[in-house]
Amino acid sequence: MITLGAGAPREVAVLGAHCDDIGIGAGGTLLTLAAGTENAAGHGRAPLRVRALVLCGAGTVRAEEERAALEALCPGADVGLTVLDLPDGHTPAHWGAVKSAVARFAAATRPDIVFAPQRDDAHQDHRLLAAIVPTEFRDHLVLGYEVLKWEADTPRPAAYQPLTPEQAKDKARILFESYPSQHGRDWFDESAFLALSRLRGVQCRAVHAEAFTIDKAIVDLAAGPRPASPSEE
Repeated sequence: MITLGAGAPREVAVLGAHCDDIGIGAGGTLLTLAAGTENAAGHGRAPLRVRALVLCGAGTVRAEEERAALEALCPGADVGLTVLDLPDGHTPAHWGAVKSAVARFAAATRPDIVFAPQRDDAHQDHRLLAAIVPTEFRDHLVLGYEVLKWEADTPRPAAYQPLTPEQAKDKARILFESYPSQHGRDWFDESAFLALSRLRGVQCRAVHAEAFTIDKAIVDLAAGPRPASPSEE
């Protein structure tokens, strides 16, 4: 399995249509990044900055759940969360509001990596956000996460973040403990989250993993200065 490192990020941006999307899609990766930050703290490095935008749920218990979940998934990190009040299931009818919100969010952040839904997600709110994010984060590595749910829309991923068994279990536990409002959903349980992370682990020769899609990335395999682009010549 070929491993390409992106370096230790100083800031990551995470975007979700609904409260719990980010944790389901990238919670284990956030735990991994936060663990790296804790290890670097002894060397004088600033804590990881995590900036999060969620389109739906403001003013409800779900926003409180989201804040608690992110704090648990990003221990020691500097977490900033914005939850909007767009209508769940109807964000395509509010395209302009979503576009403006993502634009404001992008202007206020300087992420090294961006996490957002993947383009082929069956939920219309997820697809809209997945389409808009790259138009505002044009010069960033955007990783599309998968949201486990009833629809059979799991993607064919291109990138994997291996997780330790402890990280996979911690993610599943934090999700279940942080979102009691979702316990009535038949797919929302620890065994389902662990099953998906085990499957992704098999695909990258790890015990557990999270998987992501990528629209475009630059792979710099050569040492030395970057060649000038036509606009720079």
